[in-house]
Amino acid sequence: MKTIGLLGGMSWESTAEYYRLANELVRDRLGGLHSARIVMISVDFAEVEAMQAAGQWDEAGELLADAAHRLELAGADLIVLCTNTMHKVAAPIEDAISVPFVHLADATAAAVGAAGLTKVGLLGTIFTMERDFYANRLRDHDLTVLLPEAEDRQRLNAIIYDELCLGVVREESRAFYLEVIDRLVDAGAEGVILGCTEIELLVEQSQVATKVFPTTRLHVEAAVGLALAD
Repeated sequence: MKTIGLLGGMSWESTAEYYRLANELVRDRLGGLHSARIVMISVDFAEVEAMQAAGQWDEAGELLADAAHRLELAGADLIVLCTNTMHKVAAPIEDAISVPFVHLADATAAAVGAAGLTKVGLLGTIFTMERDFYANRLRDHDLTVLLPEAEDRQRLNAIIYDELCLGVVREESRAFYLEVIDRLVDAGAEGVILGCTEIELLVEQSQVATKVFPTTRLHVEAAVGLALAD
């Protein structure tokens, strides 16, 4: 079994899900008392969020690249960045390491393709929805990406940062997310990507008629598959 390097803390709420899922998947696949081999670095999200707000993406990339390099030095055989938004700086992270970087958007696109879908809605932070780094990666896999309306994007983003990242789950926020999903489906989406790890604390497949793609689980499944590969 290879050692998975988790680069987390953005937020720690979602990173806790990564840790839990990785161990559950390894246990389910290997049985008995097996658990995942993991090394983790958890950064201070307040520092990263301030860089996001200030548009200091180069600085954020340097911070996370250094953290990824330290994960490799600690014995990680592959690196998992436990956040959708910060895949905006995936390139400097990949440049800083010599082990595989498991890209979240690639894992998600593979799942969408396996489901036979080509047109998906994308939910996430304002950066994930409005910057091209994520949608373009999905388009590289021949997917059509639909976004919520601008007003909806603002409220979706506020719920993530002001509630979910703080561990607050409100029924009215869940209802709003479900309304936005319905609007995306009405606009032609065949499925919807939950493109922020914290959204999975709020929305589950059982609550939605259309197919949703939980990026945290898909990302961890890809990482565990690589870790357990011969």
